[in-house]
Amino acid sequence: MNERGDWDDLRYLLAVARHGSLSSAARALGVNHSTVLRRVTALEETMGVQLFDKLPGGYALTAAGDEMHRVALKVEEDLATANRRLSGRDTQIRGSLRVTTVDILTLHVLPRHIAAFRERHPDLRVDLTTAEASLSLTRREADVAIRSTNRPPENLIGRAVSGLSFAVYGAKAYLERQAVDRQTWVGLDESFDHTSMGQWLKRTVPEAKIGYRVNSVAAAVEAVRAGVGLGLLPCGMVDQNPAFQRLGAPVAEVETTIWLLTHEDLRHMGRVRAFLDFMAEAFAQERDLLEGRCGG
Repeated sequence: MNERGDWDDLRYLLAVARHGSLSSAARALGVNHSTVLRRVTALEETMGVQLFDKLPGGYALTAAGDEMHRVALKVEEDLATANRRLSGRDTQIRGSLRVTTVDILTLHVLPRHIAAFRERHPDLRVDLTTAEASLSLTRREADVAIRSTNRPPENLIGRAVSGLSFAVYGAKAYLERQAVDRQTWVGLDESFDHTSMGQWLKRTVPEAKIGYRVNSVAAAVEAVRAGVGLGLLPCGMVDQNPAFQRLGAPVAEVETTIWLLTHEDLRHMGRVRAFLDFMAEAFAQERDLLEGRCGG
């Protein structure tokens, strides 16, 4: 497989294998459903084998498809490694930088810091992707990840720049009009069951008290602001907002850490180094706010 077209076809094979359906693969690749089907079919015709079984639950690799999948993964890994190593030699602070992070940092923290960073480096464009699931820095889906975690991935390098504390809040208007025994909560859905936030809510708040459930912390912030109920929210995003009132100290069990992460092959890239150094200083200056020492 030494033609460019062959690698392009392998990309479609990998996307369908990863996402389990043509439509999901198409969304991930930014193409339409028929393009994915056509490219997978072309690869099957070229190889003379069936690569996928179409099942009620989606597309599953056949035995031949599984073998081809392993080859495609190896080709992808080799290309990504070469790309990272070549990019890592680039010392210029220009072009574009792909950053991935979570919604609460996208909405409430990063905009002011990226504005200041762009003033210092106007020739560098920042492409920010909000994703709860980590994009792959190994496959160059992003150059830098800013994550809230106590267990950063072992295949990445970086630094912890601040803690991130959470406490119980209510909208002041809601607390004034709603008696304590009638107050309900904004909960988090099952996608948070593995997190310390989700586990604390399950232990602490009776199911009958959950009046509204969301699948992101940013959505919980807005729901509490609107007066839907009480919520476990990040101190750094709401302590300085007069619409909120904190009810007690930060909850120690759910405190997490903000990490700046990149792949080892990219750590000497000029634009990556500049961004990491700038953001490390910016987050350090806001530690009191992020760690819940600016509210009461």
